[in-house]
Amino acid sequence: MTKELVHFIENEKWTYAKTMPKWPHEYIVKDRVDKNKFLELVKFIRENGYLGHFYKKEITYFDFLEHTYWTMGAPIEETTIINRALIENSYENRLKNGTLPE
Repeated sequence: MTKELVHFIENEKWTYAKTMPKWPHEYIVKDRVDKNKFLELVKFIRENGYLGHFYKKEITYFDFLEHTYWTMGAPIEETTIINRALIENSYENRLKNGTLPE
């Protein structure tokens, strides 16, 4: 990951997704940040991530430091949100640990 992408991740204001309290995570919206860096991060996640699941939906995830990053799989140009959660709160981790919400 480039220094510029690390700086972007560390310095953006991530918004807590308060509508999904059982799945604590944060997000950034393309229209509120540097669009070029946003698209660069989307491409990086897609090219360097790993396939995982959110229930039955297949998603490409990328782990960096203490967070897991993902998008919802729309074509890169149509992607408007990047999500992140603490790795411990990822679907795969919660499934493995038996802590999925009901």
